[in-house]
Amino acid sequence: MSSTTPAAPLQAPGDTPRRHGIPRGLRRTGPALLSYGFRPFFLGAGVFAVVAMVLWITALTSGLPLGGDYGMVAWHGHEMLFGFASAVVAGFLMTAIPNWTGQMPLSGPPLAALALLWLAGRLAMLGAPWIGVTAAVAIDALFLPVLVAVCARELIAGRKYKDMKVLVVISVIALANLGYHAEVILTGSGQIAERAALAGYVTLVMVIGGRIIPSFTRNWLAMRRAKRLPVAFNRQDGIAIGAVIVALLVWVVAPAGIPAAVASVAGAGVVLWRLLRWRGVTTWPEPLLLVLHIAFGFFVLGFLSLAAGAVGWLPPAGAMHPMLVGGIAGMMLAVMTRATRGHTRHELTASRITVASYACLFAAALARPAADVFAASWLLDLAGGLWIAAFGLFLIEYGPMLLRDRKS
Repeated sequence: MSSTTPAAPLQAPGDTPRRHGIPRGLRRTGPALLSYGFRPFFLGAGVFAVVAMVLWITALTSGLPLGGDYGMVAWHGHEMLFGFASAVVAGFLMTAIPNWTGQMPLSGPPLAALALLWLAGRLAMLGAPWIGVTAAVAIDALFLPVLVAVCARELIAGRKYKDMKVLVVISVIALANLGYHAEVILTGSGQIAERAALAGYVTLVMVIGGRIIPSFTRNWLAMRRAKRLPVAFNRQDGIAIGAVIVALLVWVVAPAGIPAAVASVAGAGVVLWRLLRWRGVTTWPEPLLLVLHIAFGFFVLGFLSLAAGAVGWLPPAGAMHPMLVGGIAGMMLAVMTRATRGHTRHELTASRITVASYACLFAAALARPAADVFAASWLLDLAGGLWIAAFGLFLIEYGPMLLRDRKS
């Protein structure tokens, strides 16, 4: 995600450009929280990451009836995949698309409406015992299609048709959300849709992360006059992404057995090949950049974990968590911290609190499957506690930036 803002001129203080009746622009009046898309969604994602995990641990230890008839386990899986993660994706898209198109960003009431729609979904799923599963599902199912429609409108208006492929992946995740609800209602478990959603998020990282990581690394190394620079995104990367998608499809359709194991090992190899081209080791002096490489590296471990799960060495949930927590959530935390610093009045360098949040999240990604390997419930508790610590630290440092600090 670029740390620059659109080049379009600003209006007088408090004014916003209008196109087809929708206000746009970096608002200079009103709450800073509604001045740019990353603010409400990154803050919401951070708060919800903590709250949802606290509720999950409470439910495990005290029998709190999370989700009512929807089911406690199904609620947890859904809210991590389609609650927390969708907020980060929305924050990224609402901030990146103006940079892609050169259009002014949505802000103020339209941005507030979109954020409230996401929040309504979280409250509905939490309130399912009182409003009923059908009503909760209907409310939750609105956000992702609306997000796709809003983003599509912006890309079409900016004539950035090539970037529409990102929205194809988001649409797949939106369909997976509907499928998850249908599976849970019919069978009590959303396993197929869960795998499809994970595949969608991995594909998103392969496409976007595969562009921003070598780009950010190249810029950082060029400033230091390094002679060897990362390989820029090229046709080989496109082929590699296709290979990863094939590996994911094999696993989604049949997660157990030798074909899934072989496909997953191949996926790990492809991701490792891409990672080695980007000279991540050289970025160790700047954790804000290094964390992107580490998070991408967790997809190597994630694919190997899926392979272990395919042959029965790990249970399905434990097999997915290195990719879910270390890869997907790790990349999201990395983007949230970098984008927040870049779009406010802060240097692009990681503080000790930021580094600690990264360390906690990656440790959680390792502790969760370790709990299954060693049959140690305390490691399960540790993983949850580390997750809470990671996003708690994010909120401590970045909450004030998101709520108050403006770039200009």
